[in-house]
Amino acid sequence: MPKTATPTQPPSERAFLVGLEVHGHLALLGVEDSLAELALLADTAGLRVVGETYQKINKPDPNTFIGSGKAAELKDFVEETLTDVVIFDEELSPRHQRELEKLMGENVKVLDRTALILDIFAQHARTREGGLQVELAQYEYRLPRLTRQWTHLARQAGGAAGRGGNGGVGLRGPGETQLEADRREITGRIVHLQRELEVVRAHRHRYQAQRKRNAVPVVAIVGYTNAGKSTLLNALVGQAEVLVADQLFATLDPTTRRVALPNNKTALFTDTVGFIQKLPTTLVAAFRATLEEIGEADVLLHVLDVTHPNARQHAQAVQTTLDELNVHDAPVILALNKVDALTPEGRDEAQANLGALFDQGVPISALTKAGLPDLLARVSAELYANLVPIKVLVPYTDGHIISLFHEHALVERVEHQEAGVELEGRVPQRVASRFKPYVPRARRRKPSAPQA
Repeated sequence: MPKTATPTQPPSERAFLVGLEVHGHLALLGVEDSLAELALLADTAGLRVVGETYQKINKPDPNTFIGSGKAAELKDFVEETLTDVVIFDEELSPRHQRELEKLMGENVKVLDRTALILDIFAQHARTREGGLQVELAQYEYRLPRLTRQWTHLARQAGGAAGRGGNGGVGLRGPGETQLEADRREITGRIVHLQRELEVVRAHRHRYQAQRKRNAVPVVAIVGYTNAGKSTLLNALVGQAEVLVADQLFATLDPTTRRVALPNNKTALFTDTVGFIQKLPTTLVAAFRATLEEIGEADVLLHVLDVTHPNARQHAQAVQTTLDELNVHDAPVILALNKVDALTPEGRDEAQANLGALFDQGVPISALTKAGLPDLLARVSAELYANLVPIKVLVPYTDGHIISLFHEHALVERVEHQEAGVELEGRVPQRVASRFKPYVPRARRRKPSAPQA
C-alpha cells in the first residue's frame, strides 16, 4: 500500500539575539527585559531563538557596534548554534550592518530590531492602506543599505578585483550602474507610495468629516502591544470580530465598531496598532495617516496589562508615542486590564509598581468582561463632561438636526410649534456649533420715545 504524503512545513530559522547596554543612556527597559521582548518579537516573526548575549559598553563601536572582541565571540556562538539570523536589539547603521555581515559570513543574515518589526508588520498587514504603509517604511529603511547587496560583483571578478577593491575592468561600472538603477527604482517607488497614501489620507479625511457632521463621538483604544485591546473591543461589541492572538502586533489595521453607552448614547470605538518601546521612527512616519485616528478622537482609552512586570514602563512608552504624535488635548482613561489574573500578592505588587496610575485606572478584565460597565460609565462621563445649555427652534424640514439633538443632547424640553420644534437641553461642546444656526435671535428692543 503506497504511503500517503503528508504536508510539511519548512523548519523555522534559528535566531541569535544581541543586546547592548550603553553607559549613561537612559533606556526604558533594562537590557535583559528588552532582550526578552525581542525574543517575543522573533517568535511572532516565526523564528526560533537559540541563544542571546549582551554587552555593557561606554559607547557603540564605530565598526562592529559591539566591539571586536565581543563580535568574535558572537561569531563563535553563531557557528556553534548553527544560527541563520543574528538580530540586534538596537537599530544598526548601514556601516555596522555591512561590517557584521562580513564577519558572520554569507550564510548568516544580520538584522536589527527595526527590520524585525517591519517584517512582522508586513506579515500582519491586511488592508490596502496597511500594505502601503509597511511597504513605504521598508523601502525607506532599505534605501541606505543597498550597497551591501552588490558586493558580490567584486567577488565574482577574481584576481585584482578580489584583492584591490576597485571592482576590476569591466565590472566596476556595471556594479555602480546597477546600484544607481536600484536606487532610482526604489526612490521612484517611495514617491509612488507616498502619493498613494495621500489618496488614502484624503479619503480618511472625508470619512472623518462625515463623522463630524454626524457628530458621533470617537474613542480611540491605545496601549502597548499585546495589552488586550482587541479582546476589549470584542467584549464591548459583544462579537468576536477582531483578531485576538497571544503575540505582539497581532492586530495591525485599525478596526472601528459602534458601542452602546449607559446613557442610551453610542460612540465609535477604534482599535489602533499597538505601541512598543523603540518603535522605529520610519513606522511612526509611515503610519501617521492611520494614527491620525488617535488625534481625532474625543477620548483615549489606554489599555494597560496590569499583570506585566514592566507595566509602568509600558505606560511610559505609550505616552512617549502619543507625545510624538502631538496628541495632548483628548482626555485619557486608563483601563487596568487582566485583573482577573492577579493574585492578592500580585495586586499589591502591581499597585506598588504603578503607584498613582493604579488608583487612577479602572480595573477590568476584557476576557471575563468584569468592570466593563464601570469603564463605559467613565467613558460616557468624559464624553459628556462639558455640556453647554442650548435652546433651538428647528424647522420640521430639518429632521436630521432634530434627530441629532435627541442623539447627543440631554433633552430637557420639547415643544412642537407652528414654525418647528423647540428643543431645550444640554449638549457636548464638540457638537454645539451644529445647532448654532437654529438658536433664536434675541428680539431687539424698540427704542423708547424721547422725553418731552
